[in-house]
Amino acid sequence: MKTTHHKPFEEKQSTELAVGTFIISTILFMLYIISNESPNVLVIAWPFASSAIIVNTIMLVNLTDRFIHLPEYRKDIAFKILILLSNIPITFLYYLIVIRL
Repeated sequence: MKTTHHKPFEEKQSTELAVGTFIISTILFMLYIISNESPNVLVIAWPFASSAIIVNTIMLVNLTDRFIHLPEYRKDIAFKILILLSNIPITFLYYLIVIRL
């Protein structure tokens, strides 16, 4: 009987990116609400949101590529993909609130 000892998937940048963009977008959202819907906050928030979409998409493509080519780590990579994708509904909720205010 052959036992396999594979080390865990050691990629941390995707989780740091997801958490970082979540924290920064939440801070910008709170600043917008606290500042009585000041358009000055949107001058900073919209370029950040656009760049966050681009960077998160690049990371998603990277993780998807690793998911395909590293079958022994699929469970770990799938979890990281879900963490990355969890920002989408939160950001969409922030967007809906800003548009309706």
